Amino acid sequence: MSAAAVVDVVGQALLLVGSLLVGTAALGLVRLPDVYARTNAATKAAALGLVVVLLGGVVLAPTAGSVLTLLVAIALQLFTVPIGGFEVAQAARLSGAPVTPLTHHDDLGLPREGSPRDGRQGADQQRDGEDEGGVPVDGQERGPA
Repeated sequence: MSAAAVVDVVGQALLLVGSLLVGTAALGLVRLPDVYARTNAATKAAALGLVVVLLGGVVLAPTAGSVLTLLVAIALQLFTVPIGGFEVAQAARLSGAPVTPLTHHDDLGLPREGSPRDGRQGADQQRDGEDEGGVPVDGQERGPA
């Protein structure tokens, strides 16, 4: 087997593995029980899958311009996707999105599904010191209720 054939096989394998990881992330978005688990699937598996696909592109097209472009894209993915996933989960937490009962450990004390603050029951309840949107009236940050 020649070196070019080995490089081609490695590049194709990276593309296949990356595509499977992205497919796994898509399946996780559909099958996982709550927004926090879905965010985890989207950020970790999809970002890793895209990075592996881009590495496959680097292996298959090793010109200086394509390598530089793909490495910049990989670096941007690795820096921005975790931050975006964190912000989506933070927005879900601040809006009162419920945690599935299957979650065994909850450091933030998030509401469980079926509890009064799970976003479906009692969503119109207003806490003291907050306006209708749940924003503190005095401008101070408040932790989870």
